[in-house]
Amino acid sequence: MKSREHSTQISNILVVGSGGAGLRAAIEAKMAGLAVTVLGKRTKGDVHTVLAAGGINAALSNVDPEDSWQQHFADTYLEGYGIGEPRIVELMAKEAPDLVEEIDRWGANLAKLENGKIDQRYFGAHTYRRTCYSGDYTGRSILMALLNKANDLNIPIHDSQYVTEILVRDGTCFGAMSFNIKTGERTVHLADAVILATGGHTRIWRKSSSRRYENTGDGFYLGLKVGCKLTDMEMVQFHPTGMVIPEEIAGTLVTEAVRGEGGRLINGKGERFMNKYDSKRMELSTRDRVAMANYTEIIEGRATPNGGVYLDISHRDKDFILEKLPRMYRQYLDALMIDISKEPMEVSPTAHYSMGGLVVNPDDHWTGIEGLYAAGEVTGGLHGANRLGGNSLAEILIFGKRAGRAAADRSKQMDVHLRSKSVIQAAQEKIDSFIKQGSELARPLQRNLRNIMWDCCGVVRDQDKLKTGLEKIADLKKVIKDVDVRLDSEGCDDLVLVFDLEASILSAEATLLSALERKESRGSHQRSDFPNSSESEKVNYRIHLDENHQLKISRHNIQPLEKELQNIVAGTNEINNFEGKLIE
Repeated sequence: MKSREHSTQISNILVVGSGGAGLRAAIEAKMAGLAVTVLGKRTKGDVHTVLAAGGINAALSNVDPEDSWQQHFADTYLEGYGIGEPRIVELMAKEAPDLVEEIDRWGANLAKLENGKIDQRYFGAHTYRRTCYSGDYTGRSILMALLNKANDLNIPIHDSQYVTEILVRDGTCFGAMSFNIKTGERTVHLADAVILATGGHTRIWRKSSSRRYENTGDGFYLGLKVGCKLTDMEMVQFHPTGMVIPEEIAGTLVTEAVRGEGGRLINGKGERFMNKYDSKRMELSTRDRVAMANYTEIIEGRATPNGGVYLDISHRDKDFILEKLPRMYRQYLDALMIDISKEPMEVSPTAHYSMGGLVVNPDDHWTGIEGLYAAGEVTGGLHGANRLGGNSLAEILIFGKRAGRAAADRSKQMDVHLRSKSVIQAAQEKIDSFIKQGSELARPLQRNLRNIMWDCCGVVRDQDKLKTGLEKIADLKKVIKDVDVRLDSEGCDDLVLVFDLEASILSAEATLLSALERKESRGSHQRSDFPNSSESEKVNYRIHLDENHQLKISRHNIQPLEKELQNIVAGTNEINNFEGKLIE
């Protein structure tokens, strides 16, 4: 299309992101009687939610009657090293049972016990068995249930839509600008409220469990540009077990369900090593500790031939593996012709989850920008310094629903709808500014960025590495002006890549700044030059853009626990200690 031409689409609620959080938000708003539109970059059945394999947490007490929402709260808050938002954790723990049973009724087909109740398995650092599952493809089961529900409600879901701008005038959001990845057609989406459900930024590391064109930090970028704040950006979860080879899929997730079903970690010398790092919980320790254990075994010379460690489930019967871990069985057979019922898997840490993100109000997930809400991995507050496996799928359902309800309430209260031609024109000009011949290509620059983040802000950081990373990011920011972007009959891949690159650079800079500022080791944030945790660092670091479009960082005190929650934490048998020492 010619520059500045666009179509206009109007709805009450616009949801940016077609994964689990976005769909649950859309469903809630639609059930409130409003017109809802969902935009997604990927094909609706192949969004990032399908990669969430192992399970979804809820204190149903179906297997372990002693479990409770209070224990789920304590496990989550304490294993987050005390920097999570207590109210968000409380809501997740309390509301997970109802939302899990609801999604099962909608067709998620969670595994059942003989009595017909939902089965539950162990996941790392959970006191009791509370992880509900569909084999090792739980995310896909949940996504399919949500898509079927959305289809029943006639919610339009538009694939191949790349959102470049959240439209805001005078502090009020009134929609978004997008272009079609295949045709280049631009659309202005006008809405009473917008919900960001765009995921995180872990694709910007060289080894990542994410795939191309996802988790590039675009939600952080969209939010920052209109005045939102980010929190805990240094808290990036490195999952202990990503594939090591082949190179083209290195980092692909090996689900925690393997360890939940009895998988053992063994180094290149044939030693089962987790007793050195957490003798009580062994392989079912927290993700940050298992990741550090794997990392330490590798860098100290006890690696496997391809530079990882072994994860072995071969002591289990093949029929058991095919029932509980069918996806992992196929994954290794397809990629490497390895039968995991006979041979171990080689694994190593991989960038997996953004625990930080947009600052939101706990109850309604409002971002602070009038009319703009957010849900899922794009938000911060729930996980603190370490995410427990299985909590993310609960998060997308609970807070997707809450954001959808809040957006619907706002829409119903509105008498008039704001729009601004000048803001729309500026969004058009932003797209136009990238379409030009240049001397650089985006893909090599993306690869460069991923190497910078892996080398300078990886599993273990220090001041020199982080400062070097910031210097290299500054160089990338200058080069992006010379990226070659052309639109042709094959689509708009160049335009997608350059927007992804700009979002990734901004997200990377925010992460490096936060990691440099937090002078301690806490959970997933490990610094070799500050190997202990510090009480003075028990704060959240927040990032915003100033009037000169420069990132600024500030300290934010942790919200204190209310008396009831203090009593819950004090009365549980949580075994986490807060020494926070870097594993030598």
